[in-house]
Amino acid sequence: MTDAQPTYECFDVSIEAGVAHIQLKRPEAMNTMIRAFWRELPAIVNDINDKARARCIVISSTGKHFCAGMDLAVFTGDGGVAGERGAAPPDRHTVNETMRFQVRTLQDSFTCLDQARMPVLVAIQGGCIGGAVDMVSACDIRYATADAFFCIQEINIGMTADVGTFPRLCSLIPQGWVRELAYTGRRLPAARAREIGLVNEVFDSAESMLDHVMATAREIAAKAPLAVTGSKVMINYARDHSIADGLDYIAVWQSGMFSGPHMAEAFAAKKERRDTKFPDLMPLRGGL
Repeated sequence: MTDAQPTYECFDVSIEAGVAHIQLKRPEAMNTMIRAFWRELPAIVNDINDKARARCIVISSTGKHFCAGMDLAVFTGDGGVAGERGAAPPDRHTVNETMRFQVRTLQDSFTCLDQARMPVLVAIQGGCIGGAVDMVSACDIRYATADAFFCIQEINIGMTADVGTFPRLCSLIPQGWVRELAYTGRRLPAARAREIGLVNEVFDSAESMLDHVMATAREIAAKAPLAVTGSKVMINYARDHSIADGLDYIAVWQSGMFSGPHMAEAFAAKKERRDTKFPDLMPLRGGL
């Protein structure tokens, strides 16, 4: 059964068999990140996460390109990061302080992917440009088509990427590659992205890629959700801390989260040659 979902300007959302599929749906505009995008994505992801609606999330896109990055209107006009053109210049110091919070809000739109309790898989076709690199860098696993490419576009328009590219890419690929892409604005083709570990697999078509990604998501959804979310928490913690800290934290985690019944179910299902039956994660309680 597929859960009914609200209508969004930038995304189609469906949930089936424990897998939430979030699909960018503005191919005529190369799926650029208009203002609605920045509101809708965290709302969708946080709803799935907080209400435990799925065990795995897949992000994919439509059209020739995955996403051409941030729409320039986000930078300009009323409420834009750069302010309204032609308006009287306010105090630049207070403007700069406000801009910091505006950038943090944009960053949070992708941090929700990194912090989601369930893994996030992303299927990338064609161009993955600018802000799209920030987004896919926050996902757990990346897949691409043979015609896909990645571009840190910000340098080509005279700015420094600021929504998550550098903090996350530096933990995903060698710094030499991060620096070359950041300083030159060159395209990184899918084949080379696979060589350096940015993507796990490269496919001949978007259809075969999505088939593989959805199958992987269903495989993840069949595992014990508590063990999966524990794995994600530990991987993220290890990324951000020392080995000693990581070892201590997994010991603390296991003291509270280790589940004998879940292990017994895994063994029983294998012995009886049947599908596993694990409890879903609990919805998060809002407020007190």
